[in-house]
Amino acid sequence: MIQIPKRLLAILKKEFRELLRDPLYLTFAFIVPVVIIILMGYGLILDVKNIPVAFLDFDRSALSRDYRHSFTNSEYFKFHSLVGSYKEAYELIQAGKCRVVVGIPPEFSRRLYSGKPAEVQFIVDGSFPSRAEIIKGYVSAINNQFNQRLLHDFSLMKGVSIKFPVDSELRAWYNPALESKNFILPGMLVTTLMFYPVLIASLVVVREKESGSIFNLYCSPVKSWEVVFGKAIPYITVSFVSYLILFIITVGVFKTKFIGSFFVLTLATLLYLACTIGVGIFISTIAKTQITAMLIAFLGTITPSFMYSGFFSPVTSMGITGQIMSKFVTATYFLSLIHISEPTRLLSISYAVFCLK
Repeated sequence: MIQIPKRLLAILKKEFRELLRDPLYLTFAFIVPVVIIILMGYGLILDVKNIPVAFLDFDRSALSRDYRHSFTNSEYFKFHSLVGSYKEAYELIQAGKCRVVVGIPPEFSRRLYSGKPAEVQFIVDGSFPSRAEIIKGYVSAINNQFNQRLLHDFSLMKGVSIKFPVDSELRAWYNPALESKNFILPGMLVTTLMFYPVLIASLVVVREKESGSIFNLYCSPVKSWEVVFGKAIPYITVSFVSYLILFIITVGVFKTKFIGSFFVLTLATLLYLACTIGVGIFISTIAKTQITAMLIAFLGTITPSFMYSGFFSPVTSMGITGQIMSKFVTATYFLSLIHISEPTRLLSISYAVFCLK
């Protein structure tokens, strides 16, 4: 049976007692991470749905009505109004009430029935370029689907069989619905566990420096490794409980499907927390004030974990400078484990992965 040194045990009891009696630390450890992941989970979703669309239909035929319904029957567009002029359309977009206006020409149905092409105008609100690009993709997909259905109906009416020269089938693995929550929420779990453990651990030693109680350790026979482990283990424990809460919120509240081994993920999390707490204690030893320690923890964890860990963009798509910097960010390695999709990358053992399959 492993015997814990008495000096280490005394430090552990002291740190646990101070940690549990400090409401500020408990707030940082539990409440703040939960609030952050909930706010970011609901506010950082990049999916574009229920886009208000208006129609400027000069044809007013059954075919043009069918074309309008091809947009409003999808989950991506929501019918706003049927306008009568371009002036009304521009006013709707300018006021932010409408994001897309579909202009259908007067001879839309007649040209199509006669075998001639018909041009349809799409006016997209470009104030948010990323959203506009997504909307353009939706419009193109719905328009192509309408063309294929129209061609199929025409072939049935003529009694001939028309085969498309190229028939494409698109499949997205691991996230077939392409929902942004399936990479944002796991990424938020990683970055949250990168920042807050470092933040609370960065105040461990520097707080005793400011109060003067650090001299008690200098005069005691306690060894340096006992001090490090005695101060790190309580914060690893508290951060691990925070991880369990965040995991339950990610899977239970936001319905992010988890596929893989929870045991492997938990072991990896313990190693990850040990690294982040170690970074925090290192900051605490070099800083002279708590404010300085908090600023170093903030600048040294938040920006690197968001920008260079592969959260928003893959590391492989970064420049050589970004790829080099990512090697020094702990979150990069943990995030790669979170997003693993091939068991061979872990030598065919059980693996942990947030995804849809």
